[in-house]
Amino acid sequence: MKCPFCSHSETQVVETRVAEDGSFTRRRRQCSACAKRFTTYERPDVNFPMVVKKDGRRTEYNRNKLKASLALALRKRSVSAAAIDAAIEHLEEQILSAGVRELPSSRIGEMVMQELHQLDKVAYIRFASVYRSFEDVDDFQSLVNEVRQ
Repeated sequence: MKCPFCSHSETQVVETRVAEDGSFTRRRRQCSACAKRFTTYERPDVNFPMVVKKDGRRTEYNRNKLKASLALALRKRSVSAAAIDAAIEHLEEQILSAGVRELPSSRIGEMVMQELHQLDKVAYIRFASVYRSFEDVDDFQSLVNEVRQ
């Protein structure tokens, strides 16, 4: 592993921890040259399905896009970073377990809505109002009534 500070190619693993759910390994490393420490994360390299957009374009799955969507919906909400990371992991497990080569973006959007519904009701309504492209107040009101039940 190359040191991010001095680019020296030799580093030592000082500590190794496996995540509680076993999805990744966290390693603390120390550079042999500059003695600075840094953290690396090991995740299995898996092939996610291609995402098929509404207009038919196909794009690669992008974890950062998913994370940004959740962060926007959850902005100024009291949801921990650990809960958000767990939601992302759960969503990725669902995407991978679909066992398909291509997955419509609409299906991913529905998965995100289900996850947000469990995580935070306000974030769910925020995301759904944009995702479903509400055209009038009645659409919004019906969603709020649905959440209240």
